[in-house]
Amino acid sequence: MTSMITSFKLPDLLAVVPLHGRTNPHYATAAAESSKWVLSFNVFSGKKQDFFAQGGSELLCSHAYPYAGHDELRTCCDLVNLLFTVDEISDEQNGKDAYQTGSIFLNALRDPNFNDGSVLCTMTKQFRARLFPRMGPACYRRFVKHAEDYVNGFTKEAEYRELGVVLDMASYEVLRRENSAVRFCFGLFGYVLGLDLPDEVFHHSVMMEMHLAAVDTVCWSNDLYSYNMEQAMGHTGNNIMTVLMKEKNLNLQGAADYVGKYFKVLIGRFFDNKSRLPSWGAEMDHTVDQFVMAMESWMIGNLEWSFETERYFGPQHEKMKETLVVELSPKKA
Repeated sequence: MTSMITSFKLPDLLAVVPLHGRTNPHYATAAAESSKWVLSFNVFSGKKQDFFAQGGSELLCSHAYPYAGHDELRTCCDLVNLLFTVDEISDEQNGKDAYQTGSIFLNALRDPNFNDGSVLCTMTKQFRARLFPRMGPACYRRFVKHAEDYVNGFTKEAEYRELGVVLDMASYEVLRRENSAVRFCFGLFGYVLGLDLPDEVFHHSVMMEMHLAAVDTVCWSNDLYSYNMEQAMGHTGNNIMTVLMKEKNLNLQGAADYVGKYFKVLIGRFFDNKSRLPSWGAEMDHTVDQFVMAMESWMIGNLEWSFETERYFGPQHEKMKETLVVELSPKKA
C-alpha cells in the first residue's frame, strides 16, 4: 500500500499541546555520569554503540523530568539507558529468548540477592540500589508491577514479530502501553518527587483516564516519528501506523493524519479529566498536582526531545521540525 509513496507529512503535534516544555539544569553532569556507567559494561559495539550515542536517552530524561534533582535525574537516565539495553537485546530475539532476557531484568529488579552472573543482571542490580531505598511503598509496588507488564509486553512483541502478526487497533493500544515502557517510566514520578501516591488515588477513574491518555500521547507520537526508521529496517509490525493502514485501509499519509486527529482526542481527554479531579484534602491534592505536573512534563518533553535528537530523524532533525516532511529511507539490507 505504501510502495508508491516516497514521503509523507507529519501532523504538527506540538501545536495542539497547551504546555511549555523545559529542560533540567543538571542534564550535563547527570547525563555524562549515566552514559559513562552504561558504556562501562561494553554491551554495545559498532553500529549499536553509534545508535546509542545518537539516541539521546539522557536528553529525553532532561525534557521528561525537568524538575528532578541531580541524583534523581541520574537515576532516571540510568533507567532509560537500562531499558535501551534491554530493548536492543530483545529486538533481535524470538519470544522465548526475549522472555529469558526479561526474566533476568525482572528478577534482578525484585531481588537484591539474585545474581546469574550476566551483565544485564549487574546493571539492573546497580540501578536498583540507587532507586529503591528512596521510593515509597505504594509507588514501589506499582513500579515492580509495571516492570512485569513491560517484560510481558516486549515478550509478546517478540512473539508477534516472529509470527508476522499485526494486531488490531484496540489490542495494539493495550500492548503498546506496556512494551513501550512508558508506564514503567511514569513509575519514577514518586521517586523523583519524593512523594508516595496511594493506590486508591492512583487508580481513581479520573486519574487513570489522565494517566492512560498521557501514556498514549507518548506511544502514538513515538510510533509516528519512528515509522521511517523502522520501515527502513523492516520492523513495522509494532507500530500504530502499520496497524492503522491494515485495519482502516489507509495509505501512509492517511495513517499519519489519523494519528494527528487521535492525538488531539487524547490531549482533550487528559485536560477534560484534569478539570474534573476531585479533592482528597489539601495535602493529598498537592501530591496529585505534582503527579499531574509530572505527566504533563513527559507529554510535552517527549515531543520536544523527538526533534532535538538524531534518534528518529537523523542529522535533519531540526529541519524536520520546520518542514514536517518525512522522506522515506531505502530499506536496509
